[in-house]
Amino acid sequence: MEEQGIVRALGALAHPLRLQVFRALVVAGPAGLTPGTVSEALGVPGATLSFHLKELSNAGLVSQERDGRYLVYRAAYEQMNALLGYLTANCCEGKACAVETAAACKC
Repeated sequence: MEEQGIVRALGALAHPLRLQVFRALVVAGPAGLTPGTVSEALGVPGATLSFHLKELSNAGLVSQERDGRYLVYRAAYEQMNALLGYLTANCCEGKACAVETAAACKC
């Protein structure tokens, strides 16, 4: 994942509601969720949710697929894993990231 994509993804996740939406989609797994289900679960109006889903989609963190008359949103696990990999690539200078190792790290 390129640095610009990392910044875009982190920016999208920096909003509390978008973070909640993304986490709900991660928990839902590959089946995904419809906007109505997410809206009801989080108590968010549909128009507000639509805006935030668009931002997550533009950041590459969610995908959308039509299933009949419904849209289904899913977390983009490859992007999520790439983001986590980027953030932890040089963790503790390549040593296992145990609490003791991280505390001893002179970063």
